[in-house]
Formats: sequence, C-alpha cells, structure tokens
Amino acid sequence: MLKSNLVEIVKEKFDYLDKKESEKLVNLFFSEIIASLSEGRRIELRGFGSFSVKTRPPRVARNPKTGVKVEVGTKLMPYFRAGKDLNKLINS
Repeated sequence: MLKSNLVEIVKEKFDYLDKKESEKLVNLFFSEIIASLSEGRRIELRGFGSFSVKTRPPRVARNPKTGVKVEVGTKLMPYFRAGKDLNKLINS
C-alpha cells in the first residue's frame, strides 16, 4: 500500500474531510511516529504492533566497488515488531 492509497481510504471513511485534510492527517500521523522514534521513545499500536529504535554497534564494512575496508560507526535503526492480533490475522 502506498501513502496515497492510505490518504484515499481516510478520505472515503471520513467523507467530511477533503483530500488535502486527509493528506494532512496521514502526514501528521507519520511525523508524530518519526518524532517519537527520533527522541528514543517506543510506540505501541494495540493490535497492530510496536515501533522502537535499536542501536547497531560499530563495525568494519567493505566497499563493494573497491574492496577497501571502511569503519562504520554506531547507527540507530528503526525496528517494528508485529502484535499478536496482526500475526493471527495474517496467519489465519
């Protein structure tokens, strides 16, 4: 599903919203998730899943073009874990 599909679904479900308002609503939802994750907070959507940030330790990587070893520092990676209800719906 694309973001534009989600905007259309919101517009159809809430007929009093026009397309611009639906798009603002979807953008607000995603921006709040991004802001919370960037602050290191965990987000839980009951029945769907949870988002969190995990730390990836520093490592030595290799440039695939040249083969030169490169040091890669610590990175923060977004992590999603599906909820129990979502797993049941997908696997049934």
